[in-house]
Amino acid sequence: MEKTWVFVLSRWFALTIFKLYFRIEFEGAQHVPLNGRVILAPNHVSFLDPIWVSTPIKRPLRYMTWDKMTRLPLLGALMKAYGAFPVNLEKSDRQALKFSLTHLRNDGGLVIFPEGGRTRTGETLPFKAGVIKLALDTQSPVVPVTIIGGYQAYSPHHYFPRPYKLKIIYHEPLHLAAPQDAMQLKAFMQSEADRLQKIVDGALPKRALAC
Repeated sequence: MEKTWVFVLSRWFALTIFKLYFRIEFEGAQHVPLNGRVILAPNHVSFLDPIWVSTPIKRPLRYMTWDKMTRLPLLGALMKAYGAFPVNLEKSDRQALKFSLTHLRNDGGLVIFPEGGRTRTGETLPFKAGVIKLALDTQSPVVPVTIIGGYQAYSPHHYFPRPYKLKIIYHEPLHLAAPQDAMQLKAFMQSEADRLQKIVDGALPKRALAC
């Protein structure tokens, strides 16, 4: 995905709206490299998460999204402009996985939600090891990302976003190396997923639930 005028314009539009409506703040965006393969791994609280996370990054990022979301009139169009590609959540989607591998190996940037779905309570769901496997398979650094205020602004229980203040924190990237003993790989990947979650959760307020 190249940096087209559509990307630049949609990014400027989203940034303007988000600053006015959500008073959004970004911290640590410099930790995302401007080129080369990279995975961004945020907590998942809203359909708008990928757009919030992508807005300050001066390079195109791709991310998986529910295939039904890409068919929505306005939000679907904005998601596509921001690099969304559809994934079928009702069954294993090998095509989406293949696309992710190819995109990273071509030095692309990818947003992946390690929880595998949005939280419905405001508390982070357990991180799955899939993001770690993808990072190891493609030798991609992983940038942990914490979304603060997203659940209060636009949780699965809200039909329309609320003007709640947002803060997005980009942590220092993790550079992973698989253990030499293949028998330890599964445990290693889950251990690294747990470490990733501790970094993301560590920046959340003590009480991040909706009122």
